[in-house]
Amino acid sequence: MKHGKKYTDSEKLIDRQKLYDRDEALELAIKTAKAKFDETLEVHIKLGVDSRHADQQVRGAIVLPNGTGKSVRVLAFCKGDNVQLAQDAGADYIGDMDTVAKIQGEGWMDFDVVIATPDMMGVVGRLGKILGPRGLMPNPKAGTVTPDVAKAVKEAKAGKIEYRLDKTNIIHCPIGKISFGVEKLGENFEALVGAVAKAKPAAAKGQYMKSLVIASTMGPGIRLNPSKYSN
Repeated sequence: MKHGKKYTDSEKLIDRQKLYDRDEALELAIKTAKAKFDETLEVHIKLGVDSRHADQQVRGAIVLPNGTGKSVRVLAFCKGDNVQLAQDAGADYIGDMDTVAKIQGEGWMDFDVVIATPDMMGVVGRLGKILGPRGLMPNPKAGTVTPDVAKAVKEAKAGKIEYRLDKTNIIHCPIGKISFGVEKLGENFEALVGAVAKAKPAAAKGQYMKSLVIASTMGPGIRLNPSKYSN
């Protein structure tokens, strides 16, 4: 893949053989983020597990101390008194059967997080083939299937992120905007990596964190020492 001049220039600042300390890596990520917009910083964690096995799944959610810097649009599937509670908490949309039809028929996807109360999962389940591949299907482990819809909406708005393995056993998560600076990004980084470390399955053998990389939206990857965070 051919990269532009800005990317190539940024890449020259990074030692590909080096495993950087957290703050040095963050400083480099900020320095190499040269786009005209406020880039998002992402963390990519490759784990020494096999996601094909149920006892080696790694999935959860965490509210980042400093949020993600992103405006989050929340779709809440609920009914009865929970509708007003969700709206008061900041939900952008309330989901029902008409919403299901809109998503299925029109491809409507103007939301970033889907939350559902347990009594609405029969309705939301119809969207499994659409929401599932996009990582948007509500899940109890992520706290997005819950009777406390107001709390879930508030957490989503505050910057709660879900982490989960992809098919190659890698977790990809945003931890904020480049404009946050080293201190705030560092706090978010520690929160995420700490949560993933604590989520180590009992069935995992050998080195848990195989690699740890950060990169801005348009910038090159910067490797950190994963052994510092493996438990």
